[in-house]
Amino acid sequence: MKKLTFKTTYADNFLGENFLSPIKKELEIAQEKIFAKTGAGSDFLGWVNLPSDYDQKELQQIKVAAKKIQKQSQTVVVLGIGGSYLGARAALEALRSPNYNQLEKKTPNIYFSGNTLSADAFAEIVAMIGQQDFSIIVISKSGTTTETAVAFRLFRKLLIDKYGRQEANQRIYAVTDKSKGVLKEMSNQEGYTTFVVPDDIGGRYSVLTAVGLLPLAIAGINLDDLLTGAQEAQKNLKKGNLQNPAWQYAGARQLLARKDKTMEVLSYYQPRFRQLSEWWKQLFGESEGKEQQGIFPASVELTTDLHSLGQYLQEGKRNLIETVLWCKKSQQTITIHEDKENLDKLSFLSGKTLDFINEQAFKATLNAHQEGGVPNFIVEIPEMNEWQLGYLFYFFEFSCALSAYLSGVNPFNQPGVEVYKQKMFKLLGKN
Repeated sequence: MKKLTFKTTYADNFLGENFLSPIKKELEIAQEKIFAKTGAGSDFLGWVNLPSDYDQKELQQIKVAAKKIQKQSQTVVVLGIGGSYLGARAALEALRSPNYNQLEKKTPNIYFSGNTLSADAFAEIVAMIGQQDFSIIVISKSGTTTETAVAFRLFRKLLIDKYGRQEANQRIYAVTDKSKGVLKEMSNQEGYTTFVVPDDIGGRYSVLTAVGLLPLAIAGINLDDLLTGAQEAQKNLKKGNLQNPAWQYAGARQLLARKDKTMEVLSYYQPRFRQLSEWWKQLFGESEGKEQQGIFPASVELTTDLHSLGQYLQEGKRNLIETVLWCKKSQQTITIHEDKENLDKLSFLSGKTLDFINEQAFKATLNAHQEGGVPNFIVEIPEMNEWQLGYLFYFFEFSCALSAYLSGVNPFNQPGVEVYKQKMFKLLGKN
């Protein structure tokens, strides 16, 4: 099966020949920190062997729970923030559609909440649920993350008011710590069906655990293919050499960072990758942005944003790296028909597919941005399906860990996230 490739063709004049050779030793050390667990944050490396070591009993339990939810509910509300929802939402939109809930389908609608404190956002989801039967998946290791905990209190009351406490408890599924925390205690007391957030896997690396797999199974996504793709990436990226695409990506971005390229823009040409870019931003931003280090992650949707941010990308401050996520083949094929009147002056496109036109825009933009002083990397996948997405998830996770170690920071902690929480709790009067 064809798989992901990484290309630096449009960055070679910024990197030079054999650009990885001078930092080969650094990459070897970073690789060893991951596999020998000798680096900072090594107690959060459970994701490294997760695809091949996944607990098959739990995987079967996830599939059984998903079937139950599909039968009992027309709508599912997934409550979580950060890594507790970004991966699942990214996969749902990449594999199905950003308009999943509007499409005709046999699986339930899936709404994501618990990631904001907006009253309007909460009320809108309640309105969309209406009189439909619904269930809740609440995802929180501690159960005390403010946004998620508040949403859970509100949606739990809606369930109890609609079904009574006993049946409501049969419609609540908790993904949380295996033995401790507020949510685990509530689950034990109320009898919620529970799944485990592994102790050795942080939120932003958790998409291939029950955190991501349970919502995806409800949408009918093939979990076996998703994990098999990640297994193949695990096997391939374990090879420590200069042909390793994760070495190339992590090494290239860090070399450019040392040349004051301090912002990386992930660009993509399929709207279905919009939430994938949000997952990528959290992964790299939270892993690298500490100790005054890190490349700031941003994203653009092309060709759409060429008509808004294109000017800046072409001629703005030259501190940019652009990484293009390119999918060779769309799920649909649409051909421009011939129109003899040619009133729109588009006869030169007759007989061409939208994929072909999109690819020419992609190539033209690569050339333009390179000439404008922006090095471009290409992460290319042949098509979007479960196997390819599993491979892509693991590639980005592995590359991120390598890159963070190259920059000298712990990829797996996030001390800065706690600062706002402490100040917010003080303002809210929490003891």
